[in-house]
Amino acid sequence: MNLLGQKITLRRILGMIAGVVIIGIGIAVFKFSRLGNDSISALNLRLAELVGLPFSIENVLMNLCLFVPQLLWGRRYIGLGTIINSFCIGFIVTFTGDAMTAVFGPADTLPVQLLWVAVAVLVIALGCSLYQTADLGVAPYDALSLMLADRLPVPYFGCRVFTDALCAVLAFLLGGLIGLGTLICAFGLGPFVQFFTRHFSEKVLRYKPEKK
Repeated sequence: MNLLGQKITLRRILGMIAGVVIIGIGIAVFKFSRLGNDSISALNLRLAELVGLPFSIENVLMNLCLFVPQLLWGRRYIGLGTIINSFCIGFIVTFTGDAMTAVFGPADTLPVQLLWVAVAVLVIALGCSLYQTADLGVAPYDALSLMLADRLPVPYFGCRVFTDALCAVLAFLLGGLIGLGTLICAFGLGPFVQFFTRHFSEKVLRYKPEKK
């Protein structure tokens, strides 16, 4: 990813913003299912509970902390998408979660919870596809695995599994909710993201990022 010299179009900017909003909605749906969340969200949700801060605020603070290594070693992954994701996604999650609880009530039976997990997978995959295809910078957490892959003789997938597993372990040790949703996020999102990228995002945004 090299933002310098790129022709940044309005279509890509709108796609990136739509991707962030959709990811936030998907995270809220995962949380609503009560079957676990993606690793970093599970950790952030638990930390927010422990320190007594709203998730939206804690998420911004976490992103600011993770932005330091991104600024030092991963500047080529910084862009408009980094800023939008870091400061907005937590508020989107909170707003959507509150709205879902008000409209649907609690998801308290396993079939209903599994249904919401299935919805969340598709929603997050679509959001990630738009966000990544727009290629306008990545969130500080996502940059961690990219920076590791740049510096270690380990492929990106291995680095991503490592960072996700580390966050999941930390969330578990702190008493956070780790469940089916966490496992699906770790191992099941990839094929759906690839599907949406190939059949939707690249066509809508009329842009195909260079291979990293």
